[in-house]
Amino acid sequence: MSRDPLVVGNVIGDVLDPFVKSATLRVIYNNKELTNGSELKPSAVENEPRVEIRGRDMRNLYTLVMVDPDAPSPSNPTEREHLHWLVTNIPETKNTSFGNEIVCYESPRPTAGIHRFVFVLFRQSIRETIYAPGWRQNFNTREFAALYNLGDPVAAMFFNCQRENGCGGRRCV
Repeated sequence: MSRDPLVVGNVIGDVLDPFVKSATLRVIYNNKELTNGSELKPSAVENEPRVEIRGRDMRNLYTLVMVDPDAPSPSNPTEREHLHWLVTNIPETKNTSFGNEIVCYESPRPTAGIHRFVFVLFRQSIRETIYAPGWRQNFNTREFAALYNLGDPVAAMFFNCQRENGCGGRRCV
């Protein structure tokens, strides 16, 4: 049985197919490094995180996608996947501020249940112009990667988030 947090959290399956990790992705909110499956409140993720990338070749460029596969609610994800952030042409050993922000960061604000927010990193084969989709809801990471020939992800991370006074989708008493 797999102990991979991406499998346990159903990120592999709902958002991604199995892949081989070949880069390091560090996501840092308010000077705290994210670990897979972390529980964060909306107030902790209000501002875009610092994202650092380490791979095997200093000449590589990367694309970062952040999605919510549980929009508008985990029990009825009709807007799966909601696109929260898209940054391209990020140089290796740098952070997202050195890339091209195609879709600006939208802070997570789940209204019902516990949502997963997934960061997916792709290695680009070339510097490329990537266009912003015309909408954020019903984004599809797999189709996006296929459209721009990005191949399999090289890294991914996720965190869980619910309303500040959330109670996991159950009625608060």
